[in-house]
Amino acid sequence: MPDYGQELRFGSFITPANADPQQPVRLAQVSEQAGLDLVTFQDHPYQPSFLDTWTLLSWVAASTSRITVSGNVLNLPLRQPAVLARSAASLDLLSSGRFALGLGAGGFWDAIEGMGGTRLMPGEGVTALGEAIEIIRGIWDAGNRRPLRVDGRFHAVKGAKRGPAPAHDIPIWLGAYKPRMLRLTGTSADGWLPSLAYLQPGDLQRGNAAIDEAAEKAGRSPAEITRLLNIGPQGDTGRWIEELVGLALEDGMSTFIVASDDPTTLQTFGEEVAPAVREAVARERAGRGTVAATARRGTAALAARREGIDYDAVPASLAASAVEPGDRGYADLRHNYLRSGRPGLVLLPSTPAEVADALGYARAQDVPLGVRSGGHGVSGRSTNDGGVVIDLRKLSAIEPLGTIGDGRRIRIGAGATWGEVATTLAPLGLAISSGDYGGVGVGGLATTGGIGLLGRAYGLTIDHVRAAEVVTADGRILRASEDEHPDLFWGLRGAGGNLGIVTALEIDAMRLGDVVYSQMVYDATDTAGLLERWGAAVEASPRELTSFLILPPVRAGQQAVAQLMTVFAGDDTAAAITALERLADAGPLLDHKAYVLPYSGVVQPDDRHHQGGGDPVSRTGLVDHLDPATSRAFADLARSRAAYFLQVRATGGAAHDLAPDATAYPHRHQNFLLTALGRSHAELDPVWDAVVAPHTDGLYLSFDTDLRPERLADAFGANLPRLREVKRAWDPDNVFRANFPVDPAGH
Repeated sequence: MPDYGQELRFGSFITPANADPQQPVRLAQVSEQAGLDLVTFQDHPYQPSFLDTWTLLSWVAASTSRITVSGNVLNLPLRQPAVLARSAASLDLLSSGRFALGLGAGGFWDAIEGMGGTRLMPGEGVTALGEAIEIIRGIWDAGNRRPLRVDGRFHAVKGAKRGPAPAHDIPIWLGAYKPRMLRLTGTSADGWLPSLAYLQPGDLQRGNAAIDEAAEKAGRSPAEITRLLNIGPQGDTGRWIEELVGLALEDGMSTFIVASDDPTTLQTFGEEVAPAVREAVARERAGRGTVAATARRGTAALAARREGIDYDAVPASLAASAVEPGDRGYADLRHNYLRSGRPGLVLLPSTPAEVADALGYARAQDVPLGVRSGGHGVSGRSTNDGGVVIDLRKLSAIEPLGTIGDGRRIRIGAGATWGEVATTLAPLGLAISSGDYGGVGVGGLATTGGIGLLGRAYGLTIDHVRAAEVVTADGRILRASEDEHPDLFWGLRGAGGNLGIVTALEIDAMRLGDVVYSQMVYDATDTAGLLERWGAAVEASPRELTSFLILPPVRAGQQAVAQLMTVFAGDDTAAAITALERLADAGPLLDHKAYVLPYSGVVQPDDRHHQGGGDPVSRTGLVDHLDPATSRAFADLARSRAAYFLQVRATGGAAHDLAPDATAYPHRHQNFLLTALGRSHAELDPVWDAVVAPHTDGLYLSFDTDLRPERLADAFGANLPRLREVKRAWDPDNVFRANFPVDPAGH
């Protein structure tokens, strides 16, 4: 049989005996310490001398930090599929993606019946397993808003709610020996998990052939299906290594799981056998030119490819992790938070050098280019239709660099999210102002502005960026700062997406313990009066207070309300109460809650599972004050129904401490940002342009989707000519033109 090019993995198969209930746990820990990738346990719920396997898997996951856990294999007839799906997703989330789902159709039917299970004939068991897989995958499809309905003969769900989504794409491995089970493995599963002791000579070859045939008929590549094998220990290490190398290269097996409860055997397998097998197989594969399994695709995936992209030319450094429209992982990568996407290829670099490889490749394709850090951007420019997306999520390290003045300098990968940053910095007594949502990516916000809930105390996020690691249009990897490429550094703080791909930033954090977080709800019947009074109260407040106001849509028969999020950047509750009381007087107060908590409790981590959100359009405008005329204009917009979401963010304070030409972002005198989301520009623009725009002075690039040429002047003001010169110096070919495109000077 051919070598499928799958990554080699090694694991243990441990007896879940309950005579000493901690012994299986200790053996799992030995497995992890020995460098094994996987620890598995058989599942016989009717066996009174065994621990319950699911309970054991959970306990082992909590008692280890790296190793993947799995049943080998779980007894489906005694585990209801929809509940099993939620249990699996929950354990995967709690273990940070360290769960695999090994499943069996059932075998010891007298014992299964004795435990209350229903006896099935062999063919019925296969049918039931296929139905279960459909249900399990349906539950995991959390982004699908339709209730799950599967009308199976043995397993059925009638409108089940989906979710949660697992932390990673949980593989489903089947213990299979007979033809129908092998065909099910080829069409529906992610792995084949037999035991060598149960196989006769030639069974591996016959099993692989049956799986491959079924996979190809289903439009899959046989390389998509991992070939796992339970094996017994060998006394001779050299012979053991030789046997496994042969099984990998000649029989296509790639994951070897040793059945042993002997710690010494597990250590030998992990510390001696596994490294030697990996080295020998890698050497042989290099000589043969073996293509990695992740780069092989079946006919269904190949048919989903888009025009204009040379898929065969993807750089070797990126091919294994690249995601195409026909890949199962595509659904989690195609959209952003509010925008639907259909990119033709998503590249996932893990180093700046790989980002440069990705950029060089993307430049050679005649399709749009998108760059994504967190994928939350309101404007949706981090995805596209038919183009290449360079997703930076793997560049997410957060590293303190040393004490700088009253704060500390932090190096943050562009693919990190602000929730992750806040959680990392809170124990250090530090924080960085960063919008109002933890799922936002660092790279996008920290290169365009950063009007956040600590903004009046801290300023804009870009104001504290001290250096940036950037991949330029010509593929160079540079460090930009006040002393290194200062013109590029100036432009990156406000127009970063136009000048390069930022892979990491050095940012000065502020000293901050707990904050006071307040949530208020007002009667907004007098919307204009409320806005005017709230705006005046914010401007009269100390810099420690930053407040955001939301006007939800008013439905027929409902009361108009306004929701307020406010942070007082400090734990001086007396001062916070005084400031919040001033805000409370802005209008009729319907509800108020306040908490003392770390900033990480306000901007909490969130996942990146984006499914689009209605594809809204957005308009923004900065204003000096919420004076009567401006407040009436925004209230008129609210009543017009041209927008379905309206927000006002307080800025100012420390954001005014820099000169307008200190960064490419020029807006250093305005106190508020107005934002409106609508269904279409045809509906929103006429009202915004006529009613709100006359009162505005500039816009906030990250939140605006209006690409009419005059918006560039609104975004960059007097800094636009200089920015065009910087653009000509660093991106003369206008490679980075998806994000509010700035034409190079002279074009």
